[in-house]
Amino acid sequence: MICRSMLVVGALALVSACGTNAPAESASNPTPSADAKAAAQPAAPPAATPTPIATSAATSAATPAAAPAPSTPAMKNDVYALSANSLDGAPAELSNYRGKVTLIVNVASACGYTPQYAGLQKLHAEFADRGFAVLGFPSNEFGGQEPGSAAEIAEFCSSKFGVAFPMFAKCETKTGASQSPVYAALEGATGKLPNWNFCKYLVGKDGQPIAFYPSKVTPESAELRDAIEKALK
Repeated sequence: MICRSMLVVGALALVSACGTNAPAESASNPTPSADAKAAAQPAAPPAATPTPIATSAATSAATPAAAPAPSTPAMKNDVYALSANSLDGAPAELSNYRGKVTLIVNVASACGYTPQYAGLQKLHAEFADRGFAVLGFPSNEFGGQEPGSAAEIAEFCSSKFGVAFPMFAKCETKTGASQSPVYAALEGATGKLPNWNFCKYLVGKDGQPIAFYPSKVTPESAELRDAIEKALK
């Protein structure tokens, strides 16, 4: 019995010694701390820096502005962009003559140049098929030589000279508040205004005045006819 007790005591002592000298599990397999985990993880790639969107001001500065369209003063003098009243008072759009050549004349019934009505009608008839028209604008500004009403003017022109070209309402040609827009455009393009009855303006197919002719230049003159021929080509 004594021997068996001694064996038990010896075994307990051996177990106690082994337990004391065994290395702790935590020492051989340490649990990584939070800092260690962070150090072990691969570093995340840096976030891409966003490219700033150019502002409208920056874009405008980078992109050259389109050059402004050149001014075209001639467009202000486009006769065919205007309107006027016909002799009977009805509105008439001069755009109806776009693509044609016209001769605009300030006419009167009691002037020394009044016989030019016959030559103007002949000119109108001769070139009408080629896209030409005479346009008559009665005016009482010079010597009071067109005092009649619209009906009287129409009767006189038709019965005396067989006028069949378009006639418009009586108007004022001189610069001022009452100036006809048509004559304002003619003046703007040529720098000239009628100084008497039967002055003439040749207007091209695009509505732009080409030339001014004083009263003494007759419908039969070679100068005028040649200019009409050239404009029609």
